[in-house]
Amino acid sequence: MISREMTFAQISILWAASGLWVQSAQAEEPPTIVLDTVEVMSEPLEQKVSNSARPVTVITAEKLATQAGNTIGATLEKELGMSNQSFGPGVGSPVIRGQAGPRVRVMQNGVGANDVSAISPDHANGVEPMLAERIEVLRGPSTLLYGSGAIGGVVNVIDNRIPGTAPDKMLGGAFEQRYNSVSDENASTLKLEGGKGLFAYHLDGFYREQGNLHIGGAAIDETAARLSDPALEGVYPLQNSYGVINNTNARGKGGTAGASLIGDAGYAGVAVNYLENNYGIPPDGIGNPPVNIQMQQTKYNFQGEWKEPLSFAEALRLKFGYTDYQHTEFSGGIPGTTFTNKSYESRLEMPHKPFGPIKGVWGFQSVNSDFEAVGLESFVPHSNIDTYGLFAVESFEVGKVTFDFGLRGEQQFTTPQVSSLDSRDFTLISGSTSALWKVNDQNQFSLAFTQSQRAPQIQELYAKGIHEATHSYELGDANLNKEISYNLDVVYRFKADWVQAEISLFQNWVSNYIYQQRTGAVFNEDIESIEDFCTSPGACLPVVKSRQADATFKGFESKLLFPLMDNRYGVVDLTLFGDYTRGEFVDGYDVPRMPPLRYGFQLDYSKSDWTANLRLTRAEPQNYPGQFDTDTPGYILLGIGAQYEVKDFHQANIMLFAKANNLLNETIRNSTSYLRNFAPEPGRGAMVGLRVSY
Repeated sequence: MISREMTFAQISILWAASGLWVQSAQAEEPPTIVLDTVEVMSEPLEQKVSNSARPVTVITAEKLATQAGNTIGATLEKELGMSNQSFGPGVGSPVIRGQAGPRVRVMQNGVGANDVSAISPDHANGVEPMLAERIEVLRGPSTLLYGSGAIGGVVNVIDNRIPGTAPDKMLGGAFEQRYNSVSDENASTLKLEGGKGLFAYHLDGFYREQGNLHIGGAAIDETAARLSDPALEGVYPLQNSYGVINNTNARGKGGTAGASLIGDAGYAGVAVNYLENNYGIPPDGIGNPPVNIQMQQTKYNFQGEWKEPLSFAEALRLKFGYTDYQHTEFSGGIPGTTFTNKSYESRLEMPHKPFGPIKGVWGFQSVNSDFEAVGLESFVPHSNIDTYGLFAVESFEVGKVTFDFGLRGEQQFTTPQVSSLDSRDFTLISGSTSALWKVNDQNQFSLAFTQSQRAPQIQELYAKGIHEATHSYELGDANLNKEISYNLDVVYRFKADWVQAEISLFQNWVSNYIYQQRTGAVFNEDIESIEDFCTSPGACLPVVKSRQADATFKGFESKLLFPLMDNRYGVVDLTLFGDYTRGEFVDGYDVPRMPPLRYGFQLDYSKSDWTANLRLTRAEPQNYPGQFDTDTPGYILLGIGAQYEVKDFHQANIMLFAKANNLLNETIRNSTSYLRNFAPEPGRGAMVGLRVSY
């Protein structure tokens, strides 16, 4: 346990230390080094990261080779400011600066994933990170390009399923095979792409199978579980397991076929993708039948670009996607509820030619969804959700300062197909402004301010009933108002030959913040009624209700890189890092499921075809869990990794990689997870893999 004063003292030390190191670097004025040439492809203006005042994180293909997990949340959880909202190993949604669900929009190639992962934490994302070529995370003003209310950020997974540039050979591709001991996981991926003349194609596929997850101790923290879950009252003993989480086996498979015609005037292409994911939900110890989810998704995408269609337009870009999604929740092998979501998303962008110093992009976006839950637990009504938005982003330079301005107007209609429920519609107006000041070759400051609005989602408005997968009775509130968020980001970057530093500070003020929280009451299934105390042990579920209150979020992300060695023995770099998010309601209570203060270091070594790293992360206890939730203890996460690459071996590149995670075999309770007291994070394990690209 740590006190509030200790936590903020640790934060102050990190900030102060960062400032002292940077001041020392400025005083010595060493020669500069050139880095950061990565372009952000998901932004219509395709800016370089170093030229953008908007907070951006790019995970390249080289990094994904060893970082990609079996969920998008697990893939991003080591990035600064990001966490994983795990619900067992089969589900992992990204958490950005404490925000998850509808406040983090997950996209594929600039079009929304349009699954139902934002509806409930037990629903997996319909995105396969092992097939990604790069992942871009946009925060702050950039999120207005893709929808209102994504105050956490936008995650764009790019997999080149619709080729946009002419290939340089008829046949290329990659094959990867990996094994992970922590869950006895075997995973294979295959990609083929190429073309000739005006024609280009893309084919990919994957298969993954894993057993139950191995952990460092007991699956259920019985003391904490009983404190937070009133449904466990009177249930003795709980059915617990040690060293493994039962019912966490999973299997996934999928594939994509895409093709394009590419010419001097632009390109047009289509793709079809199929994804299947079957996974188990960790048990709650009461002894109820095991719950499994079977998910299927088919996507049809069109994408095209017409260069200079008008005298004032640089290009006209159209993206269209149709998603047919469904998943069924099984209890003891018996089908319960089937969720379906059929959605159409269209997006039109027009980057215009410069008007004097001003360049920018205008666009239109629409998302039309038909959502339905059918079965014994259809706790959310069949509804149509229609969203239409217009946006514009402009950029210009004045001396050493680059300014960006953005505006988005959006109208959302939520129409339940139930006569007893009223429809809701919301007008959402969002805007942003940012500035990047390149002081000199070594120093940069950026400042970004965003005002965004979010409409409540269908489950937040209308949920009412039992949800077996989350072991809860969920209640919405049809009178919820829209959220209004004001976000401020300040970033300082310094680059020299002996140190690189990046420090980000942020604060968000949110009016009418919508959140789910346990009420302390239970729903008794025997008498089908809500009561203050469970009178039928084993037949009760905690009541979870959507609520609304003003909240503030503040925090930082800090990274310092020191080159320690560069000689004939190799290159060694030391990176110090830390991040923190604090969420509070104005009434003094804590926002639930916030990530803890994290800090640590990473040592990277490279020589010729070899690279290796050692990473240690210390997470402090999370002592601000929110009402009716419990604290989570701190932990130390230690991992090592290495890879060896053979280039141009018979016109192919071969990479061998291995990494070991959680070497101390700690039992880690994830504070952002709804199941933290029932399903800890993976224990000690090793992953080995082979990747061949040609």
